[in-house]
Amino acid sequence: MARESILESVYEKEELLTGCQAVSHAVRLADVDVIAAYPIRPYTEVMDYISKLIADGKFDAEYIVADSEHSQFEIVKHAASVGARGFAGSSGTGWMYGFEAIVVTATDRLPVVAMVGNRALDDPGAFGVEHNDALSVRDLGWLLVWAATAQEALDTTLIAYRVAEDPKVSMPCAVALDGAFLTHSQHIVKVPTIQAAKRFLPPYNLGKRRLHPDNPISIAPQVNEDWLMEIRRQNFEAIKRAKGVIYQAYKEYNEVFKTNYEQPFFEEFMTEDAEAVLLGLGTIVMPAKAAVRRLREKGKKVGFVRLRWFRPFPTEELRSCLSRFKGIGVVDRDVSYGSPDLGGVVFNEVRSCLYPLAEHPSVVNFIAGLGGREISIEDAVMMYEETLKAMKEPSNGRVTWVGVRE
Repeated sequence: MARESILESVYEKEELLTGCQAVSHAVRLADVDVIAAYPIRPYTEVMDYISKLIADGKFDAEYIVADSEHSQFEIVKHAASVGARGFAGSSGTGWMYGFEAIVVTATDRLPVVAMVGNRALDDPGAFGVEHNDALSVRDLGWLLVWAATAQEALDTTLIAYRVAEDPKVSMPCAVALDGAFLTHSQHIVKVPTIQAAKRFLPPYNLGKRRLHPDNPISIAPQVNEDWLMEIRRQNFEAIKRAKGVIYQAYKEYNEVFKTNYEQPFFEEFMTEDAEAVLLGLGTIVMPAKAAVRRLREKGKKVGFVRLRWFRPFPTEELRSCLSRFKGIGVVDRDVSYGSPDLGGVVFNEVRSCLYPLAEHPSVVNFIAGLGGREISIEDAVMMYEETLKAMKEPSNGRVTWVGVRE
């Protein structure tokens, strides 16, 4: 069968969509049963668009407008426990307001998928992108992944359901989209058919853990010191298994949709002969790639590594990748006050990943783009130049704040 006819058989149309709209289509394609909405920008358009899909008869789901973010996450948590596929989302302080329910969803291993429209935490008030909101769940038992384009937002949301609901995993997953830079920017997106989505994503099935009058079980009993460590260990083992499930999910996604996700956990750009690379999450990919092309024209051997999955962290894979380079500049769109060397969250995770190496590349950190401030191509060029300098200087651990007014 010709490639064109294959694509026609798995894709319904190409459409100009924002990141939020692309996630909405993924929710429709996943045939989600229960959606709980409480608007806070920049994630609001997801729920607006889903409500239009339902009103236009293109999607059948229970759409509940909650009275707060806390109620929103309680609704989908309980829906998941009784056998319904759930979806919710939030941004910034709204995500934090739902934290009690967000924590319990993870500790009870209920495979809700939620979108985080990355936004700075108040105060002072800011609607622009930072990553501290999503990163706050990194140690709680949530899977955590970043998309960089609207197409990837759609793909990743479908993959998130496939991974989260796998019986070997059964953990919630947060899909993070940079506020404004992805949530509201438009891209051409290939929208799959319902039939193709069903081939990839099996029906939701919680198995013996489903709450039902015919299946009397206890979820979240008061165990104190008697069983808490054993339950924590079960969650620990589940996220270890998640890596293998992620590999399998991307393999199946590539097969069904003819996509080309070679390495699920991160993307490399012009790294084959690179001496120095920048590494970051989300839409930093755009100015970073433009800077790579500009510096390559000048003979500089630079490349870019974009991390997709933050939990589970691809320790062995990233260690093997980054050990090839002499200099690594980690770009953090977050702040970790009082951390080792006062660096960002991603920076210290990357350094920890590289610690067992006999020979360490020089690793420096850039705090950039906080509160939605643009990271320009010129900023990225500067970061590359500083990373190249650091290869020749004893500067491991240096942290630079980019574009801060004195």
